[in-house]
Amino acid sequence: MIRRALGLVVAVALFAAEDGRRWWSHVSFLAGDELEGRNTGSEGFRKAAAYVAGEFERAGLKPAGAGGYYQPVKFRSRRIVEEGCRLALERQGAIEPLTLGEEAFLSMRTEPPERLEAAIVFAGYGLTVPELKYDDLEGLELRGKVVLYLSGGPSSIPGPLRAHYQSAGERWKFFDRAGVVGAMQIQNPRSMDIPWARASLARFQPSMSLADPALVEVAGPKLSVTVNPAHADKFLAGSGHSFGQILEMAAAGKPLPRFAVPARLVARARFEAAEVECRNVAAILPGTDPGLKDQYVALSAHLDHVGVGRPINGDSIYNGAMDNAAGTATLLEIAARLRESKTKLRRSLLFVAVTGEEKGLLGSKYYAAHPTVQPQSMVANLNVDMFLPLFPLKILTVMGLEESTLGERARAVAESMGIRVQTDLEPDRNLFIRSDQYNFIRRGVPALAFKVGYEKGSPEEAVAKAWLRDRYHAPSDDLKQPVDVGAAAAFNELILKLAEAVANQPEGPQWKAGSFFRKYNGAQP
Repeated sequence: MIRRALGLVVAVALFAAEDGRRWWSHVSFLAGDELEGRNTGSEGFRKAAAYVAGEFERAGLKPAGAGGYYQPVKFRSRRIVEEGCRLALERQGAIEPLTLGEEAFLSMRTEPPERLEAAIVFAGYGLTVPELKYDDLEGLELRGKVVLYLSGGPSSIPGPLRAHYQSAGERWKFFDRAGVVGAMQIQNPRSMDIPWARASLARFQPSMSLADPALVEVAGPKLSVTVNPAHADKFLAGSGHSFGQILEMAAAGKPLPRFAVPARLVARARFEAAEVECRNVAAILPGTDPGLKDQYVALSAHLDHVGVGRPINGDSIYNGAMDNAAGTATLLEIAARLRESKTKLRRSLLFVAVTGEEKGLLGSKYYAAHPTVQPQSMVANLNVDMFLPLFPLKILTVMGLEESTLGERARAVAESMGIRVQTDLEPDRNLFIRSDQYNFIRRGVPALAFKVGYEKGSPEEAVAKAWLRDRYHAPSDDLKQPVDVGAAAAFNELILKLAEAVANQPEGPQWKAGSFFRKYNGAQP
């Protein structure tokens, strides 16, 4: 009778897993108001981390932190004091103040200088890609000046490579070499995920960098300004160029002009700094093959969101249900399914719920640099972040699909489930570098990230775009939104099968011969 009852319990649990109910119960806890948006270093995040560690333990996973399930991570936090800040343009001795938040805002992702006054040069995309001998900075006199540029890059440059060189660390390498003292990015409205008004509100959230100086890629005072495209012509005035013309050239794939702007930027910055400690959560399902068990397939998802912020429609809690309680819940669901099925895998699975993703992929950057397993033992990374189960899973979009044989394995698993696989259709959004798999890639680990996909021009695309416009990084990414729980269950099943397949295949994933990122194989960036 007891054995029969236990069998019934397992059957009920598996049924709940298959229809997504247990996954949603994890999302419901992590994205509940009590956790107040799980901001890095907050009490809400601490509760979320304790919940994840408890679920890992319940699933029978072994602790893989620096002590127990946790890996401490230290940060330097900066919060803007906007009443002490100023941006202005100086033309022929006349000062034109800029409205902070409306026309432009100061970024605290880099630590700004207290004061800066410098001439402005428009440098196209401000992009340098040495491998393709592409350099927007070439021939420009930039020493002691501020670079103004349009976000994005030429469509002739492959999306992952283009995104890589748009990352702050890579971009500032070339800016520093040219003597640039500040950067102003005009966002291309055609690739903006969210409206300016909401993006601008995020400036009041604390920004962070890792306390470990060896992991700070953009060191020293760096002025970084984001410009509202609706006011871009104010910055270009007197140059003989309009923002509309520049956008038309970008859309047509034509080279962008580069020119001196007849103005100087006047900037004053003030911020409050603090030290913050948070934690990654890590656990291991040991493999069973004597020759492969010391190799790891890393499953990652970020546990943090942006916390409590400026109210929108009277709500100030940015719950982060899809971003990324959903992805963390996938890890918990996979761990539970493996325990229930008593599955034995040849390689070990490494589960990592990271902090600080919303601050610039910082928790995964720290973990990839200081893994709690042997650095060369991680053979693959499968990253789950905001996969958006808003409609049935018929198409899987995979970032990094063409870079390694891991993509081929993902295609085979998905197609066995009747799901079509496609590469990223929107490379201008830079998704390849906007989630935690990028930090594993830069440590030489083949990695993929996944989204519930759609065809261009389809009703599903309209649903996804509306979600970004209305809910991404807004309080409305909460538990009161339409979610296709069946799609989430199918997605979880796919990631589970892919993890099993990679863990059991005789050969580990390999970089493709033509992939730029194979240069990181086993190397430190």
